[in-house]
Amino acid sequence: MAVNLVNVENVSKVYGTRALLDGVSLGVSEGDRIGVVGRNGDGKTTLIRMLARLEEADSGRVTHSGGLRLGVLTQHDSLDPEATVRHEVIGDMADHEWAGNAKVRDVLTGLFGGLDLPGFPKGLDTVIGPLSGGERRRIALAKLLIEEQDLIVLDEPTNHLDVEGISWLARHLRERRSALVCVTHDRWFLDQVCTRMWDVQRGDVYEYEGGYSDYVFARAERERIAATEEAKRQNLVRKELAWLRRGAPARTSKPRFRVEAANELIKDVPPPRDTSELMKFASSRLGKTVFDLENVSIEAGPKLLLQHVTWQLGPGDRIGLVGVNGAGKTSLLRAMAQAARTEGEAQPAAGRIAVGRTVKLAYLSQEVAELDPATRVLEAVQQVRERVDLGKGREMTAGQLCETFGFSKEKQWTPVGDLSGGERRRLQLLRLLMDEPNVLFLDEPTNDLDIETLNQLEDVLDGWPGSMIVISHDRFFVERTTDKVYALLGDGTLRMLPRGIDEYLERRQRMEEAVAVSAPAPKSAAAPERSAADQRAAKKELQKIERQLDKISEKEAKLHAAIAENATDFGKVAELDAQLRGLADEREELEMRWLELAEDA
Repeated sequence: MAVNLVNVENVSKVYGTRALLDGVSLGVSEGDRIGVVGRNGDGKTTLIRMLARLEEADSGRVTHSGGLRLGVLTQHDSLDPEATVRHEVIGDMADHEWAGNAKVRDVLTGLFGGLDLPGFPKGLDTVIGPLSGGERRRIALAKLLIEEQDLIVLDEPTNHLDVEGISWLARHLRERRSALVCVTHDRWFLDQVCTRMWDVQRGDVYEYEGGYSDYVFARAERERIAATEEAKRQNLVRKELAWLRRGAPARTSKPRFRVEAANELIKDVPPPRDTSELMKFASSRLGKTVFDLENVSIEAGPKLLLQHVTWQLGPGDRIGLVGVNGAGKTSLLRAMAQAARTEGEAQPAAGRIAVGRTVKLAYLSQEVAELDPATRVLEAVQQVRERVDLGKGREMTAGQLCETFGFSKEKQWTPVGDLSGGERRRLQLLRLLMDEPNVLFLDEPTNDLDIETLNQLEDVLDGWPGSMIVISHDRFFVERTTDKVYALLGDGTLRMLPRGIDEYLERRQRMEEAVAVSAPAPKSAAAPERSAADQRAAKKELQKIERQLDKISEKEAKLHAAIAENATDFGKVAELDAQLRGLADEREELEMRWLELAEDA
């Protein structure tokens, strides 16, 4: 029988005139992996702070089992700014001791990309004080994960991690024996890690068995039975459930909800978006040309980020852009946005970006635009436009769109200066959409947004007719809102990935393995040094192989589309599948040759 670690008994907490938690009773046992969800401001962080005894309850009590080893990651770290990374993370362990510890090596590689902490000026001996908030947060997480605990409490652990880092963290937490309570808006992460969910709503906490997909089904079923939520809210939950079921029935690591019941609940829910209709509408708004990149190279100081990239963003294209930190994702969007703002006058270091005449771009950057703090929320939106056309005959007033994005009628009269970071992010999104753009660049749009607001944003984007590029570490959001994934792999190229983020992670792993294979072997005295001519020849062949791999990716994408179009013609599908397998064999041969050439180059 599992040992009880923490008991929360009849706990209440009031801020001002609002009861965040009202008579809540919960428990955490050995082996529990609990995800905490709810709207921003509803008390998720307050709940886990009281669970960890970092904050006192107004009434009720929280008890810990004797000798409980507790690790907590809060949104504000307590690292010593004068200390080095080595001191905070490794402590007094000698180099041979920590380097021989598999867990320490795994954590440092998973969170920082290597034992020497690439990206930090002095590696482990870097002083913490001057580092960014995101770097400090990764250090605090590494320190916590290297230690042994009975219970880990994490508040937004995926913030400041890229797709690879989040994938590593999910695997690491699944393999740990510690119990886990985690607040996060990353739905893919919740599905991968959690076996129970707590939904914090209006002072109460609802418990659900299973990961995020199971929670969506159970919540939709509960709301259908209770019939207390407004129809629009029910439909949003059912719409997300429909996408989860249609997209991948085994999206959770252990799908437990009843498939028949889920299918019955969504039988009348159409697909999230009608892609062909949106493409037609986008073409009529944008024409044939949106952005054409020809032989483009982009630099950041002395570093060459992209080299000789030729690519096209067409009308209605919905692109997810992933890549390693520093590969040039944001720089690419900025170069395209600069070309749009100057009507093609401003160009990158090399090559040319052609912009369609009818392009009206909205660019959501990672920095939140400053507004007059005295301006009310509704006024800030009405300054852009009173009404907005969302396409397909849908029109909303500024007030209605505010409500869609979680600003109630009362909240719409709140001064901008009184909003939280997440609320300002929502307001920034609102103002962009009110301006009726036909091209959207969204750079980390999910930062500081709760799951319910993400659902609402996804619903708005489902019917939005235009071209869109999304950069996000939120894998669920990328898969939900886009149709194609392109990757910047840090080698100066832009590649389409037919299998999306799964393929990206596989490619990154192969690249890291290739580096490991070609790296630190001590040179034998008898081994001849490779000539400059040999190296040039190897580099030339590598570039040729990479171009061939790109062509194979394009052919695979066309074959996948053809298989979907001919799904009922089994003979045709078999023929297309054979071609697909042939391309897979060809890809494998080329990739093996690429690995052989990597050391020579």
